[in-house]
Amino acid sequence: MARSDTTRKVTRIQREKINIILEAALDIFSDHGFRGATIDMIAKQAKLSKPNILYYFDSKDDIHSALLSKLLDKWLEPLKVISANGDPVDEICSYVEHKLDMARVFPRESRLFANEILQGAPRILKVLSGPLKELADQKAEIINSWINSGKIQPVNPYHLIFSIWATTQHYADFDVQIHAVMGNKNSDAHFTDAKTYLKLLFTRLLEPKVG
Repeated sequence: MARSDTTRKVTRIQREKINIILEAALDIFSDHGFRGATIDMIAKQAKLSKPNILYYFDSKDDIHSALLSKLLDKWLEPLKVISANGDPVDEICSYVEHKLDMARVFPRESRLFANEILQGAPRILKVLSGPLKELADQKAEIINSWINSGKIQPVNPYHLIFSIWATTQHYADFDVQIHAVMGNKNSDAHFTDAKTYLKLLFTRLLEPKVG
């Protein structure tokens, strides 16, 4: 936690400095991972001195944890809004679209999360096995209720959720590979095509067969 959050009330100017540091750190961590990042690199990116960074945060780990905490709230929100009262296919496709939009708008956050997972999630494992698991269990119950009511085709609800994460976050985490294959590095037009494709993919997977 930031020093200024724990020792005294944060002023507007201090909050701005903290946000500058976190923004710079997001660039560094998403590009270099936790192990490759340093306080010096973050300070250079933020255009602040190293002592200035350490005035607000105790360590590199402290900054990284603050970023992950902000990220997790944002990351879980689209899954939370899946409603048992909506049309099942529409609810799932809407979730897919939200996740793809997040990959487009928040690619650095996605890579930050992916890097943490690849390292064994040492800083967020409790969240993954606690709040995230509880939320996934709740949505799995909803999906199973749709299956039992004949509203969608039988699928494993957890693997359905995992496949949505994999197919959408791929566009942020492997964006270099996508641009290398598809070209046009400065365009994100492929997100429009991806949204159409993924909607068709999950609709065909889930729609109950007629007759």
